[in-house]
Amino acid sequence: MKRCFEIMLTDEEALNSLSCLKDSGSDRSILELGWVDQLIVRSPKVIVRLNLPSYAQGQRDRIAKEIKDILESFEDIDSVQIELSNTTSNNGEIGHGGHGQSQPSLQAIPDVKHVIAVSSGKGGVGKSTVALNLACALSQNGYKVGLLDADIYGPNIPIMLGVSDKAPEVIGSGSDQKIIPIETCGIAMVSMGLLIDDNQPVIWRGPMLNGIIRQFLYQADWGERDFLVVDLPPGTGDAQLSLAQAVPMSGVLIVTTPQKVSLQDSRRGLAMFKQMNVPILGVVENMSVFIPPDQPDREYSLFGTGGGQTLSTENSVPLLAKLPLEIQDEKDHKEYLPIVLQYPNSITAKAFRQLVREVVQTISLNKPE
Repeated sequence: MKRCFEIMLTDEEALNSLSCLKDSGSDRSILELGWVDQLIVRSPKVIVRLNLPSYAQGQRDRIAKEIKDILESFEDIDSVQIELSNTTSNNGEIGHGGHGQSQPSLQAIPDVKHVIAVSSGKGGVGKSTVALNLACALSQNGYKVGLLDADIYGPNIPIMLGVSDKAPEVIGSGSDQKIIPIETCGIAMVSMGLLIDDNQPVIWRGPMLNGIIRQFLYQADWGERDFLVVDLPPGTGDAQLSLAQAVPMSGVLIVTTPQKVSLQDSRRGLAMFKQMNVPILGVVENMSVFIPPDQPDREYSLFGTGGGQTLSTENSVPLLAKLPLEIQDEKDHKEYLPIVLQYPNSITAKAFRQLVREVVQTISLNKPE
């Protein structure tokens, strides 16, 4: 195995030498994820304490071996001692060297039956459009639906719904504080975009992001909901980890386009959720074909073909929908109305309604009376 650094060892240099080790699900460095709790060099020995979350326990032996391989490759190091801190093994026992505490269990949202995440490996594939129209199409089918815009750094859902100028009501204080979601288009919605100015950047590190996502989950007054659809930011970052470690999910939809670059990024996102034991409901291929407005029987593959099917086949999960690109009649066009509501007879709206049927069938939820 290649060494990350060819240097004599200090604590800082030893820690930096482990930066090349990655979580196999998210492809992020174990240092970035905070999995190395402590590292002390006592030449010729190094003591490393690991703090692995429950979903990463399957990687424990591999990570420990790679740490030893790297550190023992330095000339002044003869042995590496690995300790486990605050970890729970796969059989539920506390790891040796820990403090006797297990990882926090998942906490359900009161009166919310199913949480569905909508994810993508990269931006620009239409993930928010899929999340929004899925939520509205579920509402059209008689379900009580909430939509959580968890894209904290780029919250677009309020703009897409035309409610970015509104502010949600906040009642109570402290731990009893509640956010009242905005009700529009048949759904209840909460977003960071409702709490900040349009041009205000969100410059937060992971712990603050984790905190606001948990507030949106547990301090928003969702009421009784059959579904809570969560629009995640692109990639495999803190928001995805925060959600998966907070609330039990019925599953996640992976949005991709036929392009190879989108497909590659989607593979990483799908692998991350598999690693975290989140059910994969299936793949949604967006911008599958372009349908000209004057030739509704013609289809043009502007971005290639087969991306969604490839991802589906590779991972043995269903391809739930292939959503086309359509240019609708500009007459009577309403800018802030989702396509399933504004153009219910369009091919895209019909594809979203079919997607709803597939999702409901997959998680075996009976239609409400």
